[in-house]
Amino acid sequence: MTDTRALAAQALADVALRGASLRDAMERYAPKLADSRDRALLMALLSDGARWWLRFDPALDRLLDKPLRQKEPAVHALLVLGLVQLEILELPDYAAVAATVQATRALQRPRLAGLVNAVLRRWQRERTELLAALDAKPQARHAHPAWLAKAIARDWPDEADAVMAADNREPPLMLRVNRRRAQRDALLERLRLDGYTAEPHDWLEDGIVLPHSADVTRMPGFAAGEFAVQDGAAQIAADLAEVRDGQRVLDACAAPGGKACHLLERADIALTALEFDARRATRISQNLERLGLSAQIAIGDAGEPKDWWDGKPFDRILIDAPCSATGVLRRRPDVRLHRRESDIAPLVAQQRRILAALWPLLAPGGRLLYITCSMLRAENEAVVGEWLATQVDARSIPVTLPVGQAATHGWQILPGDGDLDGMYYAVIEKA
Repeated sequence: MTDTRALAAQALADVALRGASLRDAMERYAPKLADSRDRALLMALLSDGARWWLRFDPALDRLLDKPLRQKEPAVHALLVLGLVQLEILELPDYAAVAATVQATRALQRPRLAGLVNAVLRRWQRERTELLAALDAKPQARHAHPAWLAKAIARDWPDEADAVMAADNREPPLMLRVNRRRAQRDALLERLRLDGYTAEPHDWLEDGIVLPHSADVTRMPGFAAGEFAVQDGAAQIAADLAEVRDGQRVLDACAAPGGKACHLLERADIALTALEFDARRATRISQNLERLGLSAQIAIGDAGEPKDWWDGKPFDRILIDAPCSATGVLRRRPDVRLHRRESDIAPLVAQQRRILAALWPLLAPGGRLLYITCSMLRAENEAVVGEWLATQVDARSIPVTLPVGQAATHGWQILPGDGDLDGMYYAVIEKA
């Protein structure tokens, strides 16, 4: 029998110490578990381990005489998971400690089982003092990298604590009804009959909200393409695009295709889904097929239209720009471990390049949506504002949504606003 906590420790070491993505780690380790409940536990442990690594990893420096990160990375990650089980998941002390010690043996490190037991027991004895020391440093207190905690405080001084707290909460599971194949009320009824707690979103026409993550492939309607998983903040794109039958639409940087599919569900349009990475473009094809939709998929650089554009203008262009992903830390907790402050300037340069390259492809009277899942002003209103100042034929369209706040140009949803992910939207019309 495979020990789920031991697998989670190996996966977490890959993510936190070797730079693997959470998705890649799950794809590598989940197939080792036959039971769906064990796979769900693996995902929960791995997600919370990544989410809280920056809080509990420093604690081990106070609890260990010699660090284990380099010599025994899986055991180090297992100790982080032990602290997560005690402090975040709030498992009974005896159960959390016993299961973690047993996982040490499953990792074939029996000689370290006593050390693991001693470290967790010491945490319990000195818990108050150790937590106070962690709380004294913003990075450990909020489990955010120091540079990002500073950037959030600079950009959003009144909301900084609430934003970082939202990043550390489990997000709801949000679905988008494929209105070509299902009606929301009917799908809600089927979900409830199947035992799911599901509610319509308050103001998103296609949204359904479930309080906790679940295996969506087992839900009624999934195989038939009646819904897709998509956070409500991302569902807003289809409302702002206002697509109509017969239009030509470009979804740049389209993978995995959620926004493209939503637009195709809304109107009969000729849509080109552009993606730079051919491997990621495969996911667009898979989503289109399951949902019963059709689009042209192009592989190419959004900043080099001459390599893929047919010369015919588009009525709508979505630029889901490459960004820091700092608005989606609650869904992608590994981002906080991998993103660096030095990444921001190259990302901004890329955003400017793509915006400038795609604007000439928009037809007069057309609408361009600039979108990021970032909460950093440098990637959002600064990029759009600087570009607008150079374009005499561009007009910023005011955006007002039920949650979030107006930016200098566009609209910013911060993580947790309306229990949504963080996302920025600017709507620009060509004269």
